[in-house]
Amino acid sequence: MTRIKDIQLDIDGDVAVVRLNRPAKRNALSDALVQAVRDTFQNLPAGVRAAVLHGEGDHFCAGLDLSELQERDAGAGLHHSRMWHACLEEVQYGPVPVVAALHGAVVGGGLELAASCHIRVADDTTFYALPEGSRGIFVGGGGAVRIPRLIGAARMTDMMLTGRVYQAAEGERAGFAQYLVPAGQALPKALELARRVAQNAPLTNYALMHALPRIAEQPADQGFFTEALMAAIAQSAPEAKERVRDFLEGRAAKVGKS
Repeated sequence: MTRIKDIQLDIDGDVAVVRLNRPAKRNALSDALVQAVRDTFQNLPAGVRAAVLHGEGDHFCAGLDLSELQERDAGAGLHHSRMWHACLEEVQYGPVPVVAALHGAVVGGGLELAASCHIRVADDTTFYALPEGSRGIFVGGGGAVRIPRLIGAARMTDMMLTGRVYQAAEGERAGFAQYLVPAGQALPKALELARRVAQNAPLTNYALMHALPRIAEQPADQGFFTEALMAAIAQSAPEAKERVRDFLEGRAAKVGKS
């Protein structure tokens, strides 16, 4: 177990378990905690092939720590937002896929953090909100880019204009999470998924993390070309060749079978 201030890192085989550890603050995101998230994902131990991100206590993350909210001029506000962007990019475009285990509040900056992960598992206690609109501020941690890609710009606009809160089941239907489980089961399910992800060929995981989001934003002709390049690179890896041989020679499980 490794501790950075307000972060706990445990290694479970080839899965890193990263815990936000400010339960008294509902894991609200101070600048120090955001930077600790960055540092943790930048420095994952060798051998880690997937990660789980979750929150200690009753909530995943209740958003920005408003006790740190300062008056900033436009330039300082711009640089502060860009600092958050750089930190959360280490989650989305870091070395390994990240599964978020969500429960309780996934609000404001907490939703921005969850959106930077690759898979989200929510339990029945989860709720989602973007209260920035009612507080006279705007999202600044990447939410304006990542959240509409999950739920669409119209839903995000509604949340910020009206203060709408999505509960767990309707949130899963809207696209905030890919999995919905009973209360208390988000972390076990996230660990199960992360262990499965860790069994994939690393280059395939890298392609899904780094190439697929960019292909999705490219014009079709550029996307097809990028896909072809990535497919050629992935299938040339020795591990990929071995896995294809295992399938052809009957040593690999068929789809739908364990």
